[in-house]
Amino acid sequence: MVVSCWSVKGGSGTTVVAAALALVLARRHDAGTLVVDLAGDLSAALGVPDPPGPGVARWAEARGDLPADALGRLESPVADGLSLLHRGEGGALVTEAGELLSALLAMDDRRVVVDCGTLGPDDGHVSGSIPVAAGAEVSLLVTRPCYLALRRAVAAPVTPTGIVLVDEPGRALDRTDVESVLGAPVVAELRLDPGVARAVDAGLLASRLPRQLSRALQGAA
Repeated sequence: MVVSCWSVKGGSGTTVVAAALALVLARRHDAGTLVVDLAGDLSAALGVPDPPGPGVARWAEARGDLPADALGRLESPVADGLSLLHRGEGGALVTEAGELLSALLAMDDRRVVVDCGTLGPDDGHVSGSIPVAAGAEVSLLVTRPCYLALRRAVAAPVTPTGIVLVDEPGRALDRTDVESVLGAPVVAELRLDPGVARAVDAGLLASRLPRQLSRALQGAA
């Protein structure tokens, strides 16, 4: 199963949600989980060094000349049951994104979580993440109950199967408004928690996943 996490506005928390969801799934499933970084910040969010060597971007550029198991060779272990496929340096994955999705869907019994970053009317064409975000079996929009974010989400090039709502105190909009506007269910609701920011800043997300974050994401995928 492939789960994509994406947003339409920077600062929504997409990378932290993708990292935390991958950790939750890795603990739940014996086959383990692969987390794929198309945005470039997952290593930092998980508190691990950027893996050496080429990443998924270089694989995409050279895919025609590589053996079938080349993508798997680029993975780096992060935690028990969790491996990371980092983005690395390279092109924009625009024409190769469909082939990347096919390769991820063809993987073994592991869950695959993909951080697709920010997708807007133009951003997706630059990042090449649109086919991955749209073609995943579970496509999660990470958003805040913000009018500007919802306005962008309505015009997004991808229709989510579910919404991860980052709840901010004092907002006029709530879960019901978000579901009504976007026509998709809220599958997880996260409270803004300074403990999550501290865990990320200290590089401890992978080793000390905050309990409230883990609980909130249990039903997301």
